[in-house]
Amino acid sequence: MNIHAATATAAVSISRLDKVYDTGFQALKAVDLEIRKGEIFALLGPNGAGKTTLIGTVCGLVNPTSGEIRVGGYDVIKDFRKTRAMIGLVPQELTGDRFETVWATVKYTRGLFGKPQDDTYIEKLLRDLSLWDKRNDKLITLSGGMKRRVLIAKALAHQPSILFLDEPTAGVDVELRKDMWEIVRRLRENGVTIILTTHYIEEAEEMADRIGVISRGEIILVEEKNELMRKLGKKDLSVQLQEPLETVPSALADLGLNLANGGTELVYSYDSQSERTGIASLMAAISAEGIRIKDVSTHQSSLEDIFIGLLKDRS
Repeated sequence: MNIHAATATAAVSISRLDKVYDTGFQALKAVDLEIRKGEIFALLGPNGAGKTTLIGTVCGLVNPTSGEIRVGGYDVIKDFRKTRAMIGLVPQELTGDRFETVWATVKYTRGLFGKPQDDTYIEKLLRDLSLWDKRNDKLITLSGGMKRRVLIAKALAHQPSILFLDEPTAGVDVELRKDMWEIVRRLRENGVTIILTTHYIEEAEEMADRIGVISRGEIILVEEKNELMRKLGKKDLSVQLQEPLETVPSALADLGLNLANGGTELVYSYDSQSERTGIASLMAAISAEGIRIKDVSTHQSSLEDIFIGLLKDRS
C-alpha cells in the first residue's frame, strides 16, 4: 500500500504498524489500515485483540515499535501537536477534577489545545449533547450516562475533525446507547470522521459504513458493512413439521437439509442474494414426500454470526 498516495483521501493511514511491549508481548502485528474522511469505521475484536493499543498509537499515547501513522497526511510522531489537534478521543473513563463543573471542564479542555475562548461553541456543544441543564453541576454528581456525554463534549471541545470512541456505550442502558448512536450520526453529517471500537456487534451493524476485525494484533478483515453482510451473510429457512421425522427422506438427501428440534424442523441454508435460492423446488419436493408443514420462517445471519465465524476460522 502506498501510504503517501492514500493520504489525499484518508483521514488516518497506517502502514506496517508493530507494537511490542517491554514484556515481549506483541500487541500489534504489521497493521495496514486506511480510514476514509467522513466515514464511521467500526473496529471489532475480542478483549486483548489490540483495539485500544491501536487507538493509542494513532493518538500519540502509545509509542509504536515500527511502522508509520499519518493523520490528515501528517506523521503522528514528527508532527505530534498538529495531528493531536485534529483528533478527539473519548476514553472509557472520565478523568479530571470530580468537583469541577461540566462547563468548566469542557472549557478547560478546549484551552489545553490552544483554542481561543468560544462560549457560543461550548454552549451549542452542551445543548447538542443534552448537557446544557447540567452545565453548573459538578462531575461527581452526574449519572453514568451523563458522564459519558461529558467525555464526548471534552473530546469535541477543540473541534477535531477525527473522533475516536473507545467502547462508547459499554455499560450504558439501551436508551442512552440509542442516543449515542444519534449523536455519532449527527457528527458524521457535520463532516467528522468517526472511529469506534466496540464489543456490541449491533452497534457496528447499526452505525458503521465499514468494519474492520482485529484478532491477536492483526487486522484480519476490512470491508464495507453492506458488502460484508452480502458476501458472508446467509439465510436459514426453517420448515416446521406437523409430525417429527427420524431422518431426512432419501428423496430429499441431496437438497442440503438438516433435521433440528427433535425432528420437528427441517433447516435449509441459502444465499439470499442469489437469483435462484432453490426454495420453490425445495418446498415442492417436501410436499411430494407427503410431509405436512406446520409453519415456515427465515433467519438472516447477523454480523455477530459472521464475526464469530471469522474468529473461529482463525483459531
